[in-house]
Amino acid sequence: MKEKITVFATIIPSVLVLDLISKSWALDTLGGGSRSEIFGGFVPLTLAYNRGAAFGISLGDDSRWFFIPITILALILLLVLLKQAARRDWLRLVSISMVVAGALGNLYDRVRWDRGVVDFIGPIDLGIMDWPIFNVADMSITCGAVLLAISFWGEERRERAEAVVRKEDEPTAIG
Repeated sequence: MKEKITVFATIIPSVLVLDLISKSWALDTLGGGSRSEIFGGFVPLTLAYNRGAAFGISLGDDSRWFFIPITILALILLLVLLKQAARRDWLRLVSISMVVAGALGNLYDRVRWDRGVVDFIGPIDLGIMDWPIFNVADMSITCGAVLLAISFWGEERRERAEAVVRKEDEPTAIG
């Protein structure tokens, strides 16, 4: 349990602090319609408020009262996954911690005001489309979700391999 708490207690506050500081910076610097750019103009910085979910998916003008309980439910499920995770399954522990941290960062915005989640990185022109505006919490959720999927995939591969070995070790009936 100590490993789980250590990973959780390291990642969550780190991501939350970075998310809150960067959102505060965006509100102070990019408010009033000003824009900035990083990486030679490849990544514009534009303040936006997202009242919906990822990619601006919305369920009406003020869908935060839908997304707040959904986020709380997701956090509970993630904590169950954390409890079930092996104590030295570092990939699983890190990925769950990253998703939880990002979810908490965006939940904070939804609870504190009705403007929506503060987003400010983007939109990024990918040539075929513009990648939507996002924030540090979104990056943490996305990276954590990808790592969690990799963790589940690896676990499934190990279980299949173990099942094959068990089947090969079974005595065969000669009749």
